[in-house]
Amino acid sequence: MVGFLPAPCKSGSTAVVSLSTQLSRTFAPVIDLVYPPRCPACGEGTASQTGLCLSCWSSLEIPSEPCCTLCQYPLDLEESGGSTECLVCANHPPLHSGIAAGTIYNDTSRKLVLAFKHGRRIALARLLASFIAARLPADTADYLIVPVPLHRLRLWQRGFNQAALLARDLERLGKGRLIVDGLVRRKYTRPLGNLGQQERKQILAGSIHVNARRAERLENAKVILVDDVLTSGATTNVCTDVLKQAGASEIVIACAARKLR
Repeated sequence: MVGFLPAPCKSGSTAVVSLSTQLSRTFAPVIDLVYPPRCPACGEGTASQTGLCLSCWSSLEIPSEPCCTLCQYPLDLEESGGSTECLVCANHPPLHSGIAAGTIYNDTSRKLVLAFKHGRRIALARLLASFIAARLPADTADYLIVPVPLHRLRLWQRGFNQAALLARDLERLGKGRLIVDGLVRRKYTRPLGNLGQQERKQILAGSIHVNARRAERLENAKVILVDDVLTSGATTNVCTDVLKQAGASEIVIACAARKLR
């Protein structure tokens, strides 16, 4: 048991992390024996509990250059005439300062998100957060990390806020300081799937607000706004708007997967 004792010179938080890591490594073989590691996307056997199989890794689509300088939407420079902005951003400049999407939404990322969000595979938060972290700028330690909020009824039904779990792991990865209740959702809204942009905007109107207890911290702050999937952007637009009204100086939208227009 000597290896479980933290070194006296370590801080309390570092010692806890070290002990947790050692415990995880010690009991990993037992966990693997009882629950053989499987790819969360396809079910094939994998080498660890947190990884994907080679086939699913290779099928993930990761955003890359060239892309819009305002929203990171993939660009074809020949079709865009050499412009560094997509048509949407050129015509309607966004309030946010950029989008950091871990993956492009495809069949593999959809399975991961569904397993995480509806299959209650909450351990996937760390993997998905690592995708996001790789797309964020390197110098975000002084940013505040704010998840898109769930209404308390939806939170009660699901048992967790998937955006908050991603935000928590982004903080663990050193990407900023978490304010888990920076935003609150006061109005319950029905699922927005299969609705158009205007319908989503109307339903979400007045639903999300800045938490009055966190307003002072958000003033003049640089914010990473976290969600699991970015579709039309209606929800993150509302969040961005209220954060700007609260005085946030910069807002980067971070998501595990992004649907292309």
